[in-house]
Amino acid sequence: MKQSLKALSITLAAVAFVVACSSKPPAAPPPAPTPAPVSTPTVVTIDPVATPTPKPTSRVDADSIANRSMSELSGMLKPAFFDYDKADIRGDARDVLAADATWLKKYPSVMFTIEGHSDERGTAQYNLALGDRRANAAKDYLVSLGVDASRIKSVSYGKERPFATGHDEDAWQKNRRANFVVTAK
Repeated sequence: MKQSLKALSITLAAVAFVVACSSKPPAAPPPAPTPAPVSTPTVVTIDPVATPTPKPTSRVDADSIANRSMSELSGMLKPAFFDYDKADIRGDARDVLAADATWLKKYPSVMFTIEGHSDERGTAQYNLALGDRRANAAKDYLVSLGVDASRIKSVSYGKERPFATGHDEDAWQKNRRANFVVTAK
């Protein structure tokens, strides 16, 4: 019995120790680590700068048309380009011809010739016919946009008057065109 008493007293002492220790307030948890500062992107605001609205301008004003040479006036009209072996008006050529028609309607006294050209491939006879089809396609398109047909002449030079003298696709593309030449004001 002495031994069981001793075991009991040891057990009681252990329980008392545990109870005594547990009555202390729990230790505060360690402080949470401070998060690293979050870098936010710097937002730069730019005050809008007033950009002037472009005003539509003609390529030459009405007062100075009489003082311009035929060559200068011809430069006001842009050529229409064509695909290989075609006389159909391409989308980009429609835009160019529309701008040309606007200019031509503004200056109804300007008379002009449309020159049809082709690249060097094919016979002279074939290319003359192709140049003619190209010049007439450009003429018909301008007339459909309101340019008076009586102001327009057409001629074909086929491959006889190239704009580019190379023998590659770049040169050939530059030669497949309907070119405009002012003949009278």
